This record gives sequence, structure tokens and C-alpha cells, in this order.
Amino acid sequence: QVQLVESGGGLVQAGGSLRLSCAASGRTFSSYIMGWFRQAPGKEREFVATVSRSGGNTYYTDSVKGRFTISRDNAKNTVYLQMNSLKPEDTAVYYCAATAQATLYSRNVATYDYWGQGTQVTVSS
Repeated sequence: QVQLVESGGGLVQAGGSLRLSCAASGRTFSSYIMGWFRQAPGKEREFVATVSRSGGNTYYTDSVKGRFTISRDNAKNTVYLQMNSLKPEDTAVYYCAATAQATLYSRNVATYDYWGQGTQVTVSS
């Protein structure tokens, strides 16, 4: 069992930056691929990024490439999402998720085993 708690969301102007954190409980954090997803009002939850178990490999959806960076610190049981050059269309609730079975390239929410409660990111124009 893994519990995930996100933090770091907030209100920022377009072009600004935020850093999201997701703290995980349990002693098996490094055995999970970690991902970030987001859900805007009236839209389905969508994939943002994943990071491999070691942190050495990452994967991003096209719309955030070059602006967002996912990373993890296994000693702290924490995964991060650094978001730069934010745009109004990045406004959403951001969720972290953990999967033991899926691959780094899994974009399907159904393949993730554990989810956090979400943190709101609002980007004003």
C-alpha cells in the first residue's frame, strides 16, 4: 500500500513557475514508476509525465516538453514536477500516481495503482 500526498499548487501568472511535490509513504517507493496527471474542469484526466524507478529516464506528453521536468528522490520518497513557462491551458488539478506494473510510457490512468488527492494549479493570463 502506498499513500501519496501532493503539495505546491497555487495561483501563478502566465510565464511563471511552480514546483509540485508528491510525498509517498511506505518503504517500497523505489519499486514504482511515478507519474503526474492533470484534470481540467469538464475534461478527462490526462497524462503529463513519468519517471522511471531509478529516476534516470523520463517521458512527457508533447504539450509540456521543454517546460516541465519530472524528477524523484528515492531517499526522500518524493517525486517532483518543476513547471516553467506556465500557460493558462496548464490550469488543472494535478495528481501524482504510482504504478508497479505499467511501463514508463503508460499514459492510461487505469494502469496506475495509487493516486494522490490532487493539488490545484491555476495560471492567469
